[in-house]
Parts: sequence; structure tokens; C-alpha cells
Amino acid sequence: MKYNQKRINIILFFVLIISLITSIIGIKMKSSDERKIETRAKVYYVKDISPENLIKIYDALGIELKGKVGVKVSTGEAGSRGYLKADLIGPLVQKLNGTILECNTAYAGRRNTVEDHMKVAEEHGFTKFADVDIMDAEGEKKIPVHNGKHLKYNLVGTHLDNYDSILNLAHGKGHAMGGFGASLKNQSIGIASRNGKAYIHSAGFTEDPDILWSNLPEQQAFIESMAEAAKSVSDYFASQGKQIVYITVMNFLSVDCDCDAHQTDPVMSDLGIVASTDPVANDQAFVDMIYASKAPGAKKLQERIDRQMGRHILPYAESIGLGTTKYELIELN
Repeated sequence: MKYNQKRINIILFFVLIISLITSIIGIKMKSSDERKIETRAKVYYVKDISPENLIKIYDALGIELKGKVGVKVSTGEAGSRGYLKADLIGPLVQKLNGTILECNTAYAGRRNTVEDHMKVAEEHGFTKFADVDIMDAEGEKKIPVHNGKHLKYNLVGTHLDNYDSILNLAHGKGHAMGGFGASLKNQSIGIASRNGKAYIHSAGFTEDPDILWSNLPEQQAFIESMAEAAKSVSDYFASQGKQIVYITVMNFLSVDCDCDAHQTDPVMSDLGIVASTDPVANDQAFVDMIYASKAPGAKKLQERIDRQMGRHILPYAESIGLGTTKYELIELN
């Protein structure tokens, strides 16, 4: 009898140990799952595009951009039609007391000199509601690229240092070279100086726009260079305690960029507005909406993106620590 009781006690002891181990494993697994949920970036979404909803989605981020605020937006090449219009973005820019930020282009057109660029900005209505700063008007400077595969540094306009925070206000659309353009392109090619654009487009081969176009790299190297340049701006601001937030307006969905003077018509209906503190998640949400669309024309935009390896920028940007492709989409009423 005593022997049986001893065996029972031993069995109960091991059952208790197994139960405790199972509980600990369960807690750890739960904690791991919770961490996975926590790593998802919040991306806010509103379907209807209006000045009021642009302000609403900015407010939803819960972040007050402080100090002198720059609003990085494409002023659009002369002849393009898809650039974000003054009546849409003006109220938000004025709410922030923001300055429109641009840099000169690497290609020949009407925005490759300060004088011509300012004329186009005026023609497109930007000077009616805000100051416009061509950031490389007085020169450029190098900022670090950490652990870059292609770029050793990034070249930006010297005026970038004049701003305490930035609203990256992008127009989501297709792009002849990048496949698509939104937050990441607006922060890489968009913030780079004229020579910096050549450096990114050539994946670090040259800073000279005059020889750039005869020295283009493999497409993957260009796509990755954009991600590295975008991260350099993010890192540069973060190192000074400065902040960047991201809003993308998904309208006039042409396969062509606003930098194209002969921009083609939209191929699908407007998708809305997305906003986040994470540029990778914000671009991922935009791309996911394009590929989820059942609109007949969406296939044309998908083909443009795939032809140019456009989606590769997202996992690569995630791999170098710029942000995450995992997100929670929060739709605003």
C-alpha cells in the first residue's frame, strides 16, 4: 500500500511538472504572438479624397509635427496632370504652416534649374498657398548611408537642415523606372539633390546627370538604391530627434509618374488616402490595394510595377531596417 502511494505521488509530481512546463511554454508563445502583433505598423485609411479627409487622416496619426515643417511633395513636370492639386493639399499645408519642399531633377525638362522649377511650381498653384523651397538651390551635402549595398552616401539639398520635421506627402501612382512611386520614392529620389538623383539612379556609379542615362545599372540595384537613400533621410532626421510622417494620396492612378510631361490617363479609379509613421508599411498598403483591385485597368498598373521589379523595394527596405511590410489597416469613418 505504501509502495503504491509512493508511485502515485511520483506520478502526480511529474504531472505537476509537465503542467508547469506546458503553462510556461504557453505564456511564452502568447508573448511571442503579442510581440508579432505589436510589430505591425498602423496604417490609416480613408476612401474619400478631400481636403477635410486629408486633415482627418493626418490628425489620426496623433503626432504634432513641430518647429519648421517641410512638406515634401512633387510639384509635377510641366505637362503632367496627376500632381497633387493646391485645392486638395493647401488646407493641410496651411494648418501645419508648412513649406513645400522640392529638389531639381536630373533629367532635362522644366525643373532641372531653380528658376524654371519655381516657374512650374507657380504654374501648378503651389506658390498660392505656401512658400516653395528648392532645397538644392544653394548647394548639396552628403549624409550617411549605413550598411548600403550600393550607395556610400546620399546627396541632399543643403536646405534640408532648415527643417525640424517633414510631412512626406506623396502621390501614389505608377512610374516608368521604379514601377510605382509613393512614400519611398518621394523620400529618396524626391529629397535627393540633382546630382543625388543621378547617384541613386546609377546605383552609386556617378553623380553627373550628363552621363547618368548612358550608365544605368541593373534594375534591382536601382530599386535597392532608392530604399537605401530613403533610409538615409530617415536615419539622418532620427539622429537629430526630428520626425517624418507619411501620407499618400492614391488618385489619378496613371502608369506614369508626375515627372512625365506626357503622363497618360489613369487606368483605374481612385483608391483613397493612406497614412502612417512607417513608410514601408504605407507603401505596402498602397501596393496591396492595387493588386487586390478587380478594376480592369488595375492589371496595367500591376504589369508596370512587375516589369520594373517595383515591389522589390518593400522587402529590401524592410531588410535594412527602414520599416515593416506588416501592417494593420485602420479605416476611418
